[in-house]
Amino acid sequence: MAASMRLLFRRVIRLSHRNVNVTAAGAPGRPAGCWEPPSCRCFSEAAGDRSTHFGFETVPETEKAKRVYKVFENVAQKYDTMNDAMSLGVHRLWKDTLLHVMHPQPGVRLLDVAGGTGDIAFRFLEYVRFQQERQKRRAARLMQAPSWQDISNNYSTEEEDGPQESRAVVCDINKEMLRVGKQKADGLGISAGLSWVVGDAEELPFDDDQFDIYTIAFGIRNVTHIDQALQEALRVLKPGGRFMCLEFSKVTNPVLARLYDVYSFQMIPVLGEVIAGDWKSYQYLVESIRKFPDQEEFKGMIEDAGFYSAKYCNLTGGVVALHSGFKL
Repeated sequence: MAASMRLLFRRVIRLSHRNVNVTAAGAPGRPAGCWEPPSCRCFSEAAGDRSTHFGFETVPETEKAKRVYKVFENVAQKYDTMNDAMSLGVHRLWKDTLLHVMHPQPGVRLLDVAGGTGDIAFRFLEYVRFQQERQKRRAARLMQAPSWQDISNNYSTEEEDGPQESRAVVCDINKEMLRVGKQKADGLGISAGLSWVVGDAEELPFDDDQFDIYTIAFGIRNVTHIDQALQEALRVLKPGGRFMCLEFSKVTNPVLARLYDVYSFQMIPVLGEVIAGDWKSYQYLVESIRKFPDQEEFKGMIEDAGFYSAKYCNLTGGVVALHSGFKL
């Protein structure tokens, strides 16, 4: 009850600050329609005016999920190839950065949402294995000349605790993306500690307090109700668990921003047609990036969902931002 009241109080303070800033400036710094008071949003829903964006197109909320599903069904087979082509391979560095910042230790449980092709899960399991081997080497060095007491204590600890096993659960609403991910896992010989689950980010099929880390990489902008997805992330995390999101954002350098716009709108749909035979899907993906909230807005949404110590860091001049927060 106390936690709920603190969260409500923080939201009221946040909204009041935003209203003051808008009034003082005469024009808000964020796009119109963002951060409406809850009463406005509820009135809109009560009136039956429930629409959202699909790229630059306005569509009924009920239609967006179906159209997004179709996009990723179409691009699944060429998804990894297109990621390399569109980002010139830099997406691999962004995902590596996510893992290094995460710094997972043996025994933790990861939920990777909208992670159908397995990129984050594979990196997670590899990183944890490296940490396990490192710990074993360190223990071996310390035990080079052990006493009988050290040997006895070490043996007792191994018997009682057993080996720590990390697990990664890949959850994606799109069955075709999961199928591609499973094929990749089989090709890499990865099976231990890895599960694949069909599920919606807005209504996750897991009990409360199940995971140590929740990740979503380049997927949350495709969710119809981002606030609901954030609430689900909070629900399934254990107390002390960490939320991490890698998403395209607003470029901070004006020169880079102009170049990025030209490349995104003119080149990426062409690459989509040449490589995947589907320029429309990649036109939508480019437009969805432009419709996603900027760094500060999204940070505010994470805080409003109930996460603490929310922060972000820009990668490649703000082309991508890495967001994180903790569940208390």
